[in-house]
Amino acid sequence: MSEHVLIVGPGRDFPARIRALQPGTRTTVICQLDYIGKVRVPGENARVIGVRGDAPEQEWIDLAAAVHALHPFTRIGTFGERDQDHYAVIAEALGLSAHSPATVSLVHDKEAMRVRLREAGVDATVSARAADLDELRAFVRENGLPCVVKPISSSGSAGVTKVVDESELADAFAKAGGSYLGLPNTGVLAEEFLDGPQFSVEAFSELGEHQVVTITRKFSDPETFVELGHVSPADLPAGLREEIHAYVGGVLDALGVEFGPTHTEVVLGDKGPRLIETHIRMGGDQIPALTLDVTGVDVDDCTARQTLGEKVLPGIRATLAEDGPARGSAIWFASLDAAGVLDDVSGLDEARALPGVSEVAVLARPGAEVGRLETSESRVALARALGESADEAVAAARAAVEGLEFRLRVPGRRGATV
Repeated sequence: MSEHVLIVGPGRDFPARIRALQPGTRTTVICQLDYIGKVRVPGENARVIGVRGDAPEQEWIDLAAAVHALHPFTRIGTFGERDQDHYAVIAEALGLSAHSPATVSLVHDKEAMRVRLREAGVDATVSARAADLDELRAFVRENGLPCVVKPISSSGSAGVTKVVDESELADAFAKAGGSYLGLPNTGVLAEEFLDGPQFSVEAFSELGEHQVVTITRKFSDPETFVELGHVSPADLPAGLREEIHAYVGGVLDALGVEFGPTHTEVVLGDKGPRLIETHIRMGGDQIPALTLDVTGVDVDDCTARQTLGEKVLPGIRATLAEDGPARGSAIWFASLDAAGVLDDVSGLDEARALPGVSEVAVLARPGAEVGRLETSESRVALARALGESADEAVAAARAAVEGLEFRLRVPGRRGATV
């Protein structure tokens, strides 16, 4: 019997990847109506179903079940943050193998995740949900400053504030009370501030086994926590690498992760690795491309193959065991110190010609309103580069970004623009 894969969410390029891997496979996509335009080449799917973002879970289940009755699904997958909650309940209702609703809920609800990790003895980071400003002030009185205030559910560093003075709490609470990419938001989380270098850990799981693929050094803005750049592999002693590997495995076990790619962000301080957050998906910011550059492991390809039932962990481990050239792969982002309408970007050809640079791309189109760094969406350009070391790769990517010039149109006197 040919495979029929239900893809929950727009799916990026995964519907096409899955069909190409196993000829005869059909894909059905179900996603929020607001994002249905992100479905690539929709006509190549068996069908595309759009559902209102505020529709009850039962509607998602009923629509998927109606198709399942006509043309049974053999597999289910989701390949981003959005709609993971719908994916989990649909899979449970239809008897398909997937992350459990409990695991998805723990990963999305940062307070519940913190509680679970403390109960499991994995991470003792102090945190509490604050329903209002008074509760946030009470947390600070008990635990001190600095602290971090963030939404219960978000990604992309949206709504995150480092608070160093009580006068900043009201603004931090208001900022964290928003939402991001349609993810449900159920409150504000206050956490102790974790000081130290930050790392992203890309891992892959299968049948409850976890394999770290690479550790990437993360460079973030100290005020907004938005990522400015990444380099892989992180320059760490073997002992610290092993400590991070063991710690991330403990986090994934505690949250009930049994398969698939994960992206876990940690701080390495004087108490060892501590969790910032984890995700049951591959990393963003082209981290899978950096991973492929330095390890030879194609996380996206492994994800597609595993979705079709293939065992991929042995191949990942074999690839990691191979001797390859030592090199670093880095990405760096451009952000602006002013707000306005983007008119033009110059210096692209010169940046692309720099030694080691493999890609330079503008993220904001001419005519778009751009502004200061607030979230990942605020970044306006990127550069990727390879080097014989991590430091060399970072230097090349930064040089490419720093050579770009952005011309903005800003409001002038009497409504004119300059």
